Amino acid sequence: MQHAPRRDRRTERTTSGRGAATPSPRRGRTARTRFLRIPRLRRPDYPRANRSGPRRWLPSWRQLSGLLLIGAAGLTGLVMYAYAQTEIPERLNSFATQQDNVYYWADGSQMARSGWVSRQEMPLSKVPDDVKGAVLAAENAGFYSDPGVSASGMTRALLRMVGGGDTQGGSTITQQYVKNAYLNQDQTFSRKFDELLLAVKVDNQLSKDRILEGYLNTSWFGRGTYGIQRAAQAYYGKEVTDLDASEAAFLASLLKGASLYDPAISAKTHQRAVERWSWILDRMVTTGVLSPSERAAYTVFPEPKAPPQDSTAGGQPGYLVALATTYLKQSGRISDAAFDLGGYQIYTTFEKPRTAALTKSVRAARETLDPKNRKADRHARTGAASIAPDGRILAVYGGPDSLVQGFNESNAVTVPAGSAFTPFVYAAALRDGVERERGEPRTPVSPSTTYDGADDLAVRTPEGPYWDRNGKVVKGQNDGERSWGWLSLNDAMVHSANTPLLQLGMDVGLDRVGRAAQDAGILASSLGPRVPAFALGNSTPSAIRMAAAYGTFAAGGLHTEPYSVARVSRNGEPVRLARPRSDRAFSAKVSGQVTDALRGALQDDSSGPANGLDAWAAGKIGTTQDHTAGWFAGYTAQEATAVVVYRMDLKNLEPLPLTGLGGADDADLTYPARIWADYLKTVTGQE
Repeated sequence: MQHAPRRDRRTERTTSGRGAATPSPRRGRTARTRFLRIPRLRRPDYPRANRSGPRRWLPSWRQLSGLLLIGAAGLTGLVMYAYAQTEIPERLNSFATQQDNVYYWADGSQMARSGWVSRQEMPLSKVPDDVKGAVLAAENAGFYSDPGVSASGMTRALLRMVGGGDTQGGSTITQQYVKNAYLNQDQTFSRKFDELLLAVKVDNQLSKDRILEGYLNTSWFGRGTYGIQRAAQAYYGKEVTDLDASEAAFLASLLKGASLYDPAISAKTHQRAVERWSWILDRMVTTGVLSPSERAAYTVFPEPKAPPQDSTAGGQPGYLVALATTYLKQSGRISDAAFDLGGYQIYTTFEKPRTAALTKSVRAARETLDPKNRKADRHARTGAASIAPDGRILAVYGGPDSLVQGFNESNAVTVPAGSAFTPFVYAAALRDGVERERGEPRTPVSPSTTYDGADDLAVRTPEGPYWDRNGKVVKGQNDGERSWGWLSLNDAMVHSANTPLLQLGMDVGLDRVGRAAQDAGILASSLGPRVPAFALGNSTPSAIRMAAAYGTFAAGGLHTEPYSVARVSRNGEPVRLARPRSDRAFSAKVSGQVTDALRGALQDDSSGPANGLDAWAAGKIGTTQDHTAGWFAGYTAQEATAVVVYRMDLKNLEPLPLTGLGGADDADLTYPARIWADYLKTVTGQE
């Protein structure tokens, strides 16, 4: 059986008039149509045509899915755009960077603090592992592995917001740090959204250690404190480096809400604190910070100390803080702007017992004053300072209260020194000699060198009598118009005879006397005019400078500039200070000769201030001719103290006489001496 040949449709051709094979027009048109076909967009079937009633308006599941996808894509794009536009601020907010400055007494106890917030930064490297572990166990155990935000926390915050509550709760440590350092404390959705974006970016750009360090230094711990360092000091009176795991667990509990867990607030907060402390210690075992045996050792709640009293600088500490701050800025070359950022721990030289004793002595003397009923007691002012021979300022009395009177009377340079200045004349003569004839070699003098002590004695220069501008010969007067006859210089100092010391100043040379006073510690700016009265104290040093200058004699002639800060650190790191150097002002021999004379002066009146004091004590009363100022400056081997009393109305700065102060006609002689002796007896245990 013969079969017809199979046609191969792939090669089937039709002929044309040109005899060439061409594709079928129909099949070619179909191929082109399929290749160029563009899908036609269908109008959404909404409202739904094949439904009626309410169902006509209900979208299908496909439509709902599409809307959700579009919404999710839009929200994702919006978040990505917001994230791209979010930048980490270059500077922390001022609240996160400002710290307080803490001042300490010489014994290391806290004296005062300054600043708007109580915060001290501490590098993470100095925070013990137990402290870090307690915080992580309590707040965010997965901190080192999380992306900076918590999905569950975000959900809870959103639900709270939708439910009408606030948005707090569920934050990671990174989020809390961002809130503390860069944002405000508002509990709003917009602030929470900013927090989330910043947290993710901060987590991507900063190390976990840096974030944790910032968190520990900016978190609120109650009792007016920010940061783990100040919290350790406020609750346990110690540095963070000295905390144990039990104390760390309690401090970590405060991060949940200091007002809820401070045991000092109430019995309920105490109970909460104990429960959370125990829970955190258990958590520290779970997270591997503590072993079970280590945890078992902590069975007694570490009771924190009572809340500290308000430590703002008032009373005498206010004057001390001002002195220390001024010295620190100058010696440490710290600008006002840098100091205002805070973070300084300032260990002063001020001794609390001496400051209390000096204040007590001044107040006891002032109890005799009655400004309401006695006119002579009005505008009475007292300044005092005590300084060690090595320059440390031990105590000052600056006024009744720094919050009431900011003016520090121990640092006043408006009161003439009077005869309290004469030891510098004597020291200059012993050191430099005298010149009685112009152009001739200087002649050495000694304590036994004699001078005329007659009253109303004319002052002479090598050329003859000294004439004042009115054409009158200047004459010296002794107290009580007493004529002493010829006196040794030592006896002139002992008896405070004016005329020989006035002439001695002229013979030494007033410029040389001025240099000797500066070498001892008197500031050049407070030295008076170079006229004969210069030798009798027309200069106006402060009580601080007068004490420092007398302290030069106590130190055997070696002068050290007074200073009020022993050391300082900032955020745990030492700050370099330019330590005052010691300079030789007088030889030990000259200093000893001055001390011998001042010891004699102190013992000259057996009923005076030296009664009952150690025989080594030396000192000098200082009075002025018009009785507008009274001084007593003296010293022992341990300290030098100067007390000044004066009357001055600060409105017109006119000096007023001291006669009649406290009902006494000789108040300028007795009032400062009584304060000095009472203070010295207290600090030396001779009461």
